[in-house]
Amino acid sequence: MSDSSKEAANKPSEATTRLWIRLMRAQRLLLAAIEQDLKAADMPPLAWYDVLWELVRTEKGRLRPFEIEERTLLAQHNLSRLLDRMESAGLVCRETLPEDGRGRWVLVTEEGRRVQARIWTVYAVAIERHLGGKMDDASATALANALERLAPGA
Repeated sequence: MSDSSKEAANKPSEATTRLWIRLMRAQRLLLAAIEQDLKAADMPPLAWYDVLWELVRTEKGRLRPFEIEERTLLAQHNLSRLLDRMESAGLVCRETLPEDGRGRWVLVTEEGRRVQARIWTVYAVAIERHLGGKMDDASATALANALERLAPGA
């Protein structure tokens, strides 16, 4: 195989490139629209919801910061500042692990649970308006199944 044949085999097809561009644009546009809806409703940003959702859905309402980072895909330095703001707002609190004085739990407060539920009322409508209202359930299922192949278990 020649060098140019190897290069061609390692490049995405036109269809794959188009898919990549569409995915990136759709993500950016949908997130911006949903963030705008949350802001218009005087709600915290979507990242706050993501952290609260991950905490609320755990059995004890708590996670270690690295677990939140993995589940939300927020960078560690951004997460630390975000948790500081959320703690100041009374939505989460942090506790030192008894067995490791350096480790900490992040716990959702009752106010955090209430705020997460309030954000969802706006977020759910925004998802339907910006996504669900633009495709039927069969199309949504097909797209979700296709994306599952790209990110299994996500």
